[in-house]
Amino acid sequence: MNSSDLVTTAELIAAPTSIDAKGRRVILGATIGNILEWYDFLVYGLLTLTIAKLFFPAESELGSLLLSMASFGIGLAMRPVGAIVLGLYADRVGRKSALSLAIFIMAVGTGLIAIAPTYESIGIWAPLFIVFARLLQGLSCGGEPGGAIALLIESAPAGRRGLYASWQAASPAGGFLLGALVTLAITSFMSPAQLEAGGWRWVFAFGLVIAPVGLYIRSQLDEPELFLKARNKPVEVAAADAFRREGQPLLMGVGISVLFFVGAYLLLVYMPVFAVKQLELPMSAALVASIVAASVTFVCTPIAAAISDRIGRKRMLQPAALAYLLLAYPAFAALTAWPSLAVLMFVQSVFGLLLAIYGGPLMAVLAELFPTRMRATAVAFVYNLAAAGMGGFAPFIVTWLIAATGDPRAPAFYIIASAAISGAALFWLRDRYEEPLRQ
Repeated sequence: MNSSDLVTTAELIAAPTSIDAKGRRVILGATIGNILEWYDFLVYGLLTLTIAKLFFPAESELGSLLLSMASFGIGLAMRPVGAIVLGLYADRVGRKSALSLAIFIMAVGTGLIAIAPTYESIGIWAPLFIVFARLLQGLSCGGEPGGAIALLIESAPAGRRGLYASWQAASPAGGFLLGALVTLAITSFMSPAQLEAGGWRWVFAFGLVIAPVGLYIRSQLDEPELFLKARNKPVEVAAADAFRREGQPLLMGVGISVLFFVGAYLLLVYMPVFAVKQLELPMSAALVASIVAASVTFVCTPIAAAISDRIGRKRMLQPAALAYLLLAYPAFAALTAWPSLAVLMFVQSVFGLLLAIYGGPLMAVLAELFPTRMRATAVAFVYNLAAAGMGGFAPFIVTWLIAATGDPRAPAFYIIASAAISGAALFWLRDRYEEPLRQ
């Protein structure tokens, strides 16, 4: 590599702070809704133990926890529906309109959770109330990524598609950071009794404050010129025919996305519960470790994506998948052998870095697989099928695995299986990072 290559690479790595004003507006508009949605989605995971007691009483503590985890997964099962409904809306009406609708639906779901009566108040209707709110959140979360990724990549200048799209992968960590900080602040000033008495509601109520800001910012965005040109062209085939023709890219997208979502949900949602229930660490320590790990992911994701704009996506994705495969079991073995805040923080930070290296380039890969006329729908469908399949139910599955095997290292086997699936899909991936977007 000569000196000019080094300079160019350095500029790409610094790119997250050198995006122009228009680009920053597009990135903020596309990601603020995702930050809110992941804040709302993930604080439910952080408060799973409290919600389990209040809304899902069962004969055993494990049964209550499993029911609460299952309700988390139910929200994700709705995501493919949101992907189709809001994805088609984004491809036919506009990216901006679909993103505004998505953030509104998420705000309604979050508001319902914030005011939900507990099981003690209304009996069986309480968990049904929560499930309905989670379905709304799942519908919104399903429609968000397709429009957001399409908006980001279609607005990106040449050689910056990976960087722009990567903010969709970084924003969940941003939403988690916000949720973890708010949860940590509230749990630090309240006793467990005060938290169960209603303090937990403030965590969800805080998320509602962001919604009007997100709606306003998105109302000021412009539709990408690439999308406007594609929308004005006559449709050559029906949507069903288009999906059949794009069957191979759809399967490819799901395969390579599996590892990202398993990694994200285990790192951001499950690890605080694992730290409390399996490692017997205090919730404050679990949240601190998660905040540090999420910070690593948030900072490193756009950097990894910027590098992928220079050297290619596969050169980032394949080593990260291999690292997941090799490090998962030793990491959980270390956690269970030496349960402490320091070890937990180190392990989660390593996984946070791997999540950044894998997730940063992934968003651009998904967008580059499909033509503009169906990009939002196809990307949302792939994104959410992977999320709802192996990703969203990951906390439930690994909780069950630990109970069934009696081995607290069992989550490692789930990560290894996910890495094997995505690694196999990556082998067949055609890297399009230097090609123009498909029309």
